[in-house]
Amino acid sequence: MDLTEGTLQEKTARAKKNIMWFAMLSMFMTFAGLTSAYIVSAERKDWIDDFVFPSSFYISLAVLILSSVLFYLFKRAIKSEERKKATFLLLATFVSAVVFVVLQFKGFGEIISQGFYPTGSAATVTTSFIYAIVFVHLLHIFGGLLVLTVVLIKHLKGKYTKENYLGIQLAEMYWHFVDVLWIYLFGFLLFM
Repeated sequence: MDLTEGTLQEKTARAKKNIMWFAMLSMFMTFAGLTSAYIVSAERKDWIDDFVFPSSFYISLAVLILSSVLFYLFKRAIKSEERKKATFLLLATFVSAVVFVVLQFKGFGEIISQGFYPTGSAATVTTSFIYAIVFVHLLHIFGGLLVLTVVLIKHLKGKYTKENYLGIQLAEMYWHFVDVLWIYLFGFLLFM
């Protein structure tokens, strides 16, 4: 399909989706750099091998996957014009995102209870990387919470219909991206 074809609305939607793809690619590159540096640094003599992965991170993985499923179901409810169901699903997505954030901070607490700190004399290169990777991902989750808030406000104002839901599509792209990103980071940190 020629990118210059279509109505102004279709062209605008394509442009916004392309911008989202570029944004996600740049976020991916950030984490590719962080995980590459992690791999290179793992060769250091002071690298910690006996680090115990926080149990809260396991639970947060399940919660974030649930949030993606809920958001997908929210979009389907919008497309089938089930507004009450859509509202419930979007609120459930938002709550699960907040639970994810709480679990991440609980995971930080578990790391600290093992005696590993992000900075200072008790900090190690290993835990500093883990804190940095998880914290940068949390920044993206906070961005996602902001996006979910905007979608919620627009939804409550009745802005989305089965014909007009570009904002939901863009939010869904971002939200699924940060979820898949956490699955990758979780697996990476667990097995590396």
